[in-house]
Order: sequence, then structure tokens, then C-alpha cells
Amino acid sequence: MPKVLISDAMNNIAQKIFEKNNINVDVKTGLSEEEIIKIIPEYNGMVVRSATKVTKNIIEAAKNLKVIGRAGAGVDNIDVVTAKEKNIIVMNTPGGNTNATAEHAFALIMSVLRKTPFANETTHKGQWEKKNIKGTELSKKTLGIVGFGNVGVRLSHLVKGFDMKILVNSKSLSSRKKDFPNVNDVSFEELISKSDIISFHCKSTADGKPLITKEHYKKMKPTAYIINAARGNIVDESDLNDALNENLIAGAAVDVFSKEPAKENILFNNPKAILTPHIAASTSEASIVVAEMVANQISDFLLSGKKLNTV
Repeated sequence: MPKVLISDAMNNIAQKIFEKNNINVDVKTGLSEEEIIKIIPEYNGMVVRSATKVTKNIIEAAKNLKVIGRAGAGVDNIDVVTAKEKNIIVMNTPGGNTNATAEHAFALIMSVLRKTPFANETTHKGQWEKKNIKGTELSKKTLGIVGFGNVGVRLSHLVKGFDMKILVNSKSLSSRKKDFPNVNDVSFEELISKSDIISFHCKSTADGKPLITKEHYKKMKPTAYIINAARGNIVDESDLNDALNENLIAGAAVDVFSKEPAKENILFNNPKAILTPHIAASTSEASIVVAEMVANQISDFLLSGKKLNTV
């Protein structure tokens, strides 16, 4: 009988699906790399979210592991190269948290434009800062979306009622342009220079270098805003901090960081930055969907060899 380890907290529907399929399942969260290495030889499958780092050492110790499932889209926390070398299948659940992530990006946009966190904090303190809080309207602005996969597409749908011009920089858009007549396919340089809001929804670069640097900020509108709910290393945090302090751009809202959990970061306490702790995909609805998807995919693979959403 196959055996699966769930090493991150997730909706218990995943456990129920494995049990329904007569697959043994253990839920052991918060384990260190050393603790996982000790027990991983027992398992044929492993399920993670973003907390567990499935390192080369863990994979090399996993003598019986056949599949690693990520309850979510990004697999940055899994050493995919080593997994492939060991003939271990890596699966994710694309689309499972698309709406949640896009809605959070939209919430970040509205929060930074209307200075909502500052307004909330000061009002709770009895400081009536009405005269010092002047927001910016989203309507009729230009939104630049970098990366046009599931989340980028969903965000473009969410802003339809705001009469916005949407610029997109994506390698795959040209082949799908007929499906999205209301967006404009442009170069990265054109997008950053013309957009009022730039929202990142792309993968990290192969070499891990940031997509946007100090020189890019100099080409942007001083009234522009950066939104990053994609990957932490897409935006160089030091350069972003400098751009905010030097008034090269108006503000930023960030949900992902170069090092997580972010216990310290150069952006901390910057009044022009809104920061959230990687919660874009954290909704009740999305947690159920991704847990259900990953459990069904791993069950199908272990029981019948069916491969779905492999990376």
C-alpha cells in the first residue's frame, strides 16, 4: 500500500482523499530538513505547500519517493533538477489559487492607491488624518501586467469595470492574442515607461536575477506603483527601497520576499510600501481547491501511473 507524507499545513480534504483511496498518509508539519531526511525513506509520495523546502539532501535520502506534489503553482521550494535526476515526478496545481492571488493583487493595488493601511492605522489611534490622506483613482489608468498566465489573465478581468488600458509583457501572448482583444502586447521597456501600475505575475528568471532594477525605475512615471505578488526575487528590494526614497516612483505593494519568512527586510517601515506575508493564495476557498487537486493527482499517479500537471 502506498504511503504519503503531508509536511505542510493544508485543508484536511487532502488526507481524506488519500484515505478514501486506501493510501496511508501521515501529516507531520513543521519538520526540519534533518527530521524529514530521517523519515522520508518510508514514503512513496510527499505533499508540500510553500513552507517545506524539498532540498537536494531530502530528495537523495528519499529512496522510495516517486512523486512530490505542490499544493499551489510555484515550485521554487522544490529542487526540481535533483528530483528529475532521481526520476521523481514533481506536480503542482496550476489554477487552484488563481482567483485568490489575482484578487489579492487587486486588493494591494487599491490599498496602495487609497493609502488604506495608513488610514486604518491612524484612525484606530484616534488620529483624524483626513487632510493628510489623498488617494489616487484607479479608473482610466494604465495597468501593466508582466506575465500573462492564469493570474495575469484573471487580474485583467477583475479590472474591466475601471475603463483601464492594459499593457501586457508576455512571451506567450502573441499566440493567444485573438482571445484577449482588450490587452496590448508590448515590450518590457514600453510597459514600465507607460504604466501607472505595474503588477508582476511571472516566473523568476532562470539565473535568479531581478527583472526590474534601479535603471528601470528611472524610466518609470514618478506617479507609478509596483505590485509584486509573484516571486520575491523578481524585484530587487534594495533598488525598490531606493526608488521609493528617491521619489522615482510613488509606492509599492509586496506580498513576496527574497527571503521568507521575512523577519527583517530593507522595505520594513518604508511608509510608501505596503507589505503582506505571502498571503495572496491564502483563502478558505483556494486552500480547499489546491488540497483536493494535489491529493487526487498524487493518488492517480501512485495507483494508476497517471501524470497530471507535472513540471
